Amino acid sequence: MADSVKAAVLLKSKTLVAQEFTRPTVGVDDALLRIEACGICGSDYEQYEGAAPHTEDYQQYPVIPGHEPLGIIEEIGALAQQRWGVGVGDRVAVRSGYGCGKCEACRRWEPRLCPKRGGTYGYTDVGKPPFLWGGYAEYMYLCPLTVLKKMNPRIPAGVAVMFNPLAAGLSWAGTVPRTGPADRVVILGAGQRGLCCIIGARAAGARQIVVTGLSRDKEKLALARELGADATINAETEDVVARAREITGGGADVVIDTTPNAPQSVTHAVQIAVRKGRIVVAGLKGQRLTHEVSGDDIIYKELTIRGVLSMSVDDTFRAVEVIESGRYPFEKMHTHSFPLEQAEDAIRALAGAFPAVNPVHIAIVPGAQRVSLPR
Repeated sequence: MADSVKAAVLLKSKTLVAQEFTRPTVGVDDALLRIEACGICGSDYEQYEGAAPHTEDYQQYPVIPGHEPLGIIEEIGALAQQRWGVGVGDRVAVRSGYGCGKCEACRRWEPRLCPKRGGTYGYTDVGKPPFLWGGYAEYMYLCPLTVLKKMNPRIPAGVAVMFNPLAAGLSWAGTVPRTGPADRVVILGAGQRGLCCIIGARAAGARQIVVTGLSRDKEKLALARELGADATINAETEDVVARAREITGGGADVVIDTTPNAPQSVTHAVQIAVRKGRIVVAGLKGQRLTHEVSGDDIIYKELTIRGVLSMSVDDTFRAVEVIESGRYPFEKMHTHSFPLEQAEDAIRALAGAFPAVNPVHIAIVPGAQRVSLPR
């Protein structure tokens, strides 16, 4: 068993380097996770670019990125094993946030609401012992405040690790806007979370689902229809607002904005929503300002606009169960597995740096074969 662990460290913006760390010693109340896969999303790119805001919960640099880890329990202490109900060899899905472990929020397994929140995996200072606080590594330390769920080991790792975007879809398109059978839903963006929002809206019983995408998203929009979308809109060749209103017969009760780096989508959401509509804003805009939003529309329509960053423990655990059910073709959504050594390529590929590559879901998988990318 190796005494050192390889990891990718983000030293500053656009500077991701390979480093080795001493393998942590596990005590009675913590564990060591062998990373099978770590999913990446738009916030990884924001972090890489230096556009993510630095807050008390999110250390910007230096960190080992990776807040969507899936792995196998390599070592575990007796108290941790009793608390989590898992043992050596079990596959677990790990939530990104961890708390103080003592307050009411932590007892409800809601570390994001903890007043003394410990931090977030993938955003914790790499100088904090025992150093391995992110999923871009061969192993990750699991502190006593970790929230995790056991998962079926027979599911391919690239599919299993999609528990995080699916939890977002269940939350953002269902739980947060309280979507019901009478609701018409428009989802702006056909990326991994936009597609997962289709599943969330369907699970909530929405009567109609419309998804937007770009010209290069032809395959994604086809998959959107396979997942349950009633109609799709090409945002480059069609007027998004006019077409969405036409398809829905006047507008949507629920609009979910998942589009990254597209401030105008917030304006579109306000224009598409009907009176008393609910808008969920999830796509990060890279610190770019949203212009031309009509305050009068928000008032006269009595709109509810909610920003979202994460999702509840219940939705996370439900996502694991949905993936285990095999009801949806998640294997079509997971398009690329990059080895740890290509973490920077993986982030840039998701952000569209390689025009010939239009991924849906990407994961970093230690030991995976190198991915050849057109330059």
